[in-house]
Amino acid sequence: MKTNILIVFFTVIFSSMLLIACNDDDGDTTPPVIDLIAPGEGAAFEIGDEHGVHLDMELSDNEMLQSYQVEIHSNFNGHQHSTTAKSEEGTKAFFFKNSWDISGKKNVKIHHHEIIIPANATPGNYHLMVYCTDVAGNESYVARNIVLSSEEQAHEHSYQ
Repeated sequence: MKTNILIVFFTVIFSSMLLIACNDDDGDTTPPVIDLIAPGEGAAFEIGDEHGVHLDMELSDNEMLQSYQVEIHSNFNGHQHSTTAKSEEGTKAFFFKNSWDISGKKNVKIHHHEIIIPANATPGNYHLMVYCTDVAGNESYVARNIVLSSEEQAHEHSYQ
């Protein structure tokens, strides 16, 4: 009788372990979707402009969003990322990084001009990166090449 009970006990334990091991439900593995409307690829921004960078996008997730982050860093050396490059005039390359909480939402439209390019920023090529994370920790990103230019450069381009 004890042998039958042990056989049933181990059969139940083994079956339970098999069911748990074969469970395909690993949770949410789908990253959020970023539709970055503005700025567009190659957009130019005037250094010192008080209106800021126009950021317009839609974020969505199959479950729930957590946050988004915007980063702007120099692209002076091609695809090598550097935040300490200096121009000949001694001005420092512009660097921006900020996160915003959007938890509790599946879809959100973002429109703001909060990113101001300071007057002492170094003109040149930069990357604008948008990262979005959902509550499960899945992350996606979108990158844009942008240009920061001084007022003089903007005027030079308008005459060509």
